[in-house]
Amino acid sequence: MDCAKVGRLIRALRAGQGLTQLQLAQRLGVSDRAVSKWENGRGAPDVTLLRALAEALDVNIEALLGGELPGEAPEGGNMKKTKYFCCPVCGSLALATGSATMTCCGRTLSPMSPQKPDADHTLNIEDVEDERYLTAAHPMTRKHALTFVAFAMPDRVQLIRLYPEWDLQVRIPRRHGLLLWHCNQHGLFSRSI
Repeated sequence: MDCAKVGRLIRALRAGQGLTQLQLAQRLGVSDRAVSKWENGRGAPDVTLLRALAEALDVNIEALLGGELPGEAPEGGNMKKTKYFCCPVCGSLALATGSATMTCCGRTLSPMSPQKPDADHTLNIEDVEDERYLTAAHPMTRKHALTFVAFAMPDRVQLIRLYPEWDLQVRIPRRHGLLLWHCNQHGLFSRSI
């Protein structure tokens, strides 16, 4: 842990909330000298204070220990950059358009990295009127199935949840975007269309 970096973050977050060192110290049950010591990089908060300090500064513990807030630079708002998270225990799905920490079933989830589809995970795309009709020969059993299809356009994401033992038949707009689909055994796949 870089004490100087952590100290700068504590100072910035404290000042951003309009708190004095004394006010923060009183919330934590420590002296204002301790807060000053942390902010000047001459020491670090005791591990027993981390949760209370993180709550007082409205930041998560990981960011506090790292000394910087993740995702401080804006990502431009393009929905094609959406990150997808899937819980390996319950199958819950979460999306984030910026930096995020996701947890489910007691686990911290990492964003899935899309990969190019192989022959077993290719979607059939057919133009029907003003839409695209998607199908797949992928098995849709309880143990091996596609769980969702997402179509990310610059301004929106269309998300379709899929269920085992149902054939994949999905319609999406005939627009340019990023098509993503998830296999519960092999991960996330993507293709620009």
